[in-house]
Amino acid sequence: MASEDNLFATGVQNAIRYPTLTYRLLFYPLVGFVCLVFLFPLYWLVVLSLTPDSALAQLGVFPNTVSLNNYLFVLFGTDLLRYLFNGLVIAAGTTVFVVAVGSLAGYVFGRLEFPGRRLLLLLTLGIAYVPPVAFFVPVYELLTGNLTLSVGSVTVSSPNVYNTPLSVGLPLSALTMPLAIFILTTFFRQIPDTLEDAARIEGATRVEALTKVIMPLSKPGIATAGVFTFIQVYNEFFYSFLMTDGAPESWAPIIWSLYELRLSRAVLGAAGSVLGLLPIVVVLLLANDKLVETAEAGVSTRLD
Repeated sequence: MASEDNLFATGVQNAIRYPTLTYRLLFYPLVGFVCLVFLFPLYWLVVLSLTPDSALAQLGVFPNTVSLNNYLFVLFGTDLLRYLFNGLVIAAGTTVFVVAVGSLAGYVFGRLEFPGRRLLLLLTLGIAYVPPVAFFVPVYELLTGNLTLSVGSVTVSSPNVYNTPLSVGLPLSALTMPLAIFILTTFFRQIPDTLEDAARIEGATRVEALTKVIMPLSKPGIATAGVFTFIQVYNEFFYSFLMTDGAPESWAPIIWSLYELRLSRAVLGAAGSVLGLLPIVVVLLLANDKLVETAEAGVSTRLD
């Protein structure tokens, strides 16, 4: 026991004496572990997508045979492109709506003082942690025209938007809105009051101050909220699967195509998944600078 304690004490002393070496010894294994856990599944997906179906039995860590036939079949032999278009339209439309409404709510929470503001913001953020399945039954009844409201002799039914972009976009807007509001509230709160006061003195309304002063100075936060919303809606499975019948002309998103390809052949599902990842990669590359600014702003805020 004493020798183990001495060994531990010696190790701590060496770590304090050589901090750079200790940092490297801890950093590189951690990076290697993260790469193994997160990047290897992506690597395996690419390898599987490039492997012909006849060569699956001999597949190892490295592919023995490489072919683009899986990609060509998925692109030109299936409706993947139509499903991809549907998913992009739903994700882009939902993102625009969430950022627009979230900016107004973020301005109220971040720039105005009123009783119960913190509690209301906390309750709003709490919606993001509720499982989506908890809302499905009332949402399904509402969006399929099965919910009726009687006022005297007048009966009003909810609209039937099943198999339309609204059937997926509306519930996902409600589920992604709280996080967007929280992000935008944090950024709007950091803008100095003097800048907005100067705009108000010049005759700008609160909406004009928001669109011409607050939002231009909060581009990293808006980009972050938009990217998070887009990725979450684009990758969502539950409502995308249950609020459409799966036909490409019924605005079924890409998850339906990937599900059917996976049931057909694994290599086709892998090729479709790789192609489906491309829009997310493009969005992340376009918003990379703003996301870095957001991370730096978060670090500086914590240090302050």
